[in-house]
Amino acid sequence: MSRSFNREVEKIAVSDIRQFDSDVSGIPGIIKLTLGEPDFNTPEHVKKAAIKAIEDNKSHYTPNAGFMELREETAKYFNKKYNLNYSGTQVVTTVGATEAINASLQAILNLDDTVLVPTPIFPLYLPISNLNHGNYILMDTSEDNFVLTADKLRKVIADNKDKNIKCLVLNYPSNPTGVTYNREQLEELAEVIKENDIWVLSDEIYAELTYTGKHVSLAEIILDNVILISGLSKSHAMTGWRIGFILGPQDFIDQVVKSHQYMVTAPTTNAQYAALEAVTNGYDDAVPMKEEYLKRRDFIIEELQEVGFEIASPDGAFYIFAKIPANCSQNSWDFVRDLAKEAKVALIPGVSFGPGGEGYVRMSYAASMENLVEAVKRIKDYVQSRK
Repeated sequence: MSRSFNREVEKIAVSDIRQFDSDVSGIPGIIKLTLGEPDFNTPEHVKKAAIKAIEDNKSHYTPNAGFMELREETAKYFNKKYNLNYSGTQVVTTVGATEAINASLQAILNLDDTVLVPTPIFPLYLPISNLNHGNYILMDTSEDNFVLTADKLRKVIADNKDKNIKCLVLNYPSNPTGVTYNREQLEELAEVIKENDIWVLSDEIYAELTYTGKHVSLAEIILDNVILISGLSKSHAMTGWRIGFILGPQDFIDQVVKSHQYMVTAPTTNAQYAALEAVTNGYDDAVPMKEEYLKRRDFIIEELQEVGFEIASPDGAFYIFAKIPANCSQNSWDFVRDLAKEAKVALIPGVSFGPGGEGYVRMSYAASMENLVEAVKRIKDYVQSRK
């Protein structure tokens, strides 16, 4: 029987990051520093709120965008943290940040609109753009310390006037590099964005894990152009709860709630009550996690630099993006496969994150210090054995 499928779906592949993680999971004794999965547990007060919601029979549909008390408290939470000015009606509660990104791009992209994506970057923005009938242009930031400069953005837009540029993606603190943007850099980008009147999908899911200074949201600078993506997965160790948020201008929210509705109807009700507890009484829940991540980051950098890794300055998130030592294969897939086989440590190849990523590896330090100490020892032994 001849079958026909959606051509855009046929063009994309299963995430090679997830596939590699699955492939190496069967290696006995493997230490995986592959996924962005906090090793902390969800705070007790958040778990208890979910249990109470179940006991109180909070098991029915909520409004599509989430129940209003959660949306209002979420707006207050982000307003207080990042000097913003959202109301509850400008918040949509989603099934994680991934659904938020998908619903947002579906709401703004028309056929053959173009999304600008600085790389290296977590690759999900690319297939999501394609699935929503858009195109993308990749912008290699490796020569600028993994920061998109206003000059580069202005040039790319000028060189692609015929490409229906609709949106810029920013992800900061960045996955995979951990690099973030300061206020001056964001203000310079904002000028270019306003000049060209484009949207910015500002994925700030790691905002609460900013180590140097205070996170500055682009939405503070150009509120009307920004689609702010966030959630509780990283800040409150709630990856499996699948709660994300979209915050944006009201006219955008009125449209994105439609695409969100037809994707998921609404997020899980008891998870929303857990989220309500997190944003109401968990303002500082990320602080002890951030302190521990900082210790882990500093340990890894000091140890791996001893054997020749060059490391981008990670000011946030929980990833190290490291240049492979010169005495090892610079093909990042060859390196991570051999490392997994010989040293029983799994990392992610830099090439998976687009132009500028080849020759690097990403390692997640959202793992216990015990595992990190052993993993670093194995990596150092492996690198030294190649000299």
